[in-house]
Amino acid sequence: MGIAGKRKGRGKLAKPDMAAMQARIAQELRESINAKTALMRECVPTIYEIADRMATALSAGHAVYLMGNGGSAADAQHIAGELVGRFKKERKALPAVAFTTDTSILTSIGNDYGFDECFVRQVEALAKPGDVVVGFSTSGNSVNVVKALELARKLGAVTVGFTGADGGKLKTIADVCLRVPSTDTPRIQECHITVAHILCGLVEEAVCG
Repeated sequence: MGIAGKRKGRGKLAKPDMAAMQARIAQELRESINAKTALMRECVPTIYEIADRMATALSAGHAVYLMGNGGSAADAQHIAGELVGRFKKERKALPAVAFTTDTSILTSIGNDYGFDECFVRQVEALAKPGDVVVGFSTSGNSVNVVKALELARKLGAVTVGFTGADGGKLKTIADVCLRVPSTDTPRIQECHITVAHILCGLVEEAVCG
């Protein structure tokens, strides 16, 4: 049954106020549009800088590494998939790895060293000078992401942060920090994946022509 249907067994679901539900849907869409409008107004130069640094690194044979927790982990994997596979063009595969995908690595590090170390150990193992290391954290304060970007910067990698309006600790650690002008986590994440798609298109065009 749909949202307006009845549940068998105990009691019944209250019939929703359809006008109120539709008003809420419209409001959610307005909030998403407003967040992206603010993103366009304030963050285009930052998005360009991230694209330029990623394209420069990939053109020189370096790799892109990505990380995040929860929904941000999915964003990291999404971007890696677009770069290794394809976005819109038939072209060579581009080297990108999400640190969120290998359960043996994540669980062994988590078990032996703690969850805060799950990304920094992978940076230590893989990141080289000239690579790009990208950390997603809507608060900018996810400890495992912060520690990983700190080490990546020391190793000579280009560090990129994706955060919300405050920027948290990542705004002072990352070489480039995209601070989405919102404090609402769903709106921030929606902007992150929009920017990710823009970056994939720009990088694909710049690197592969």
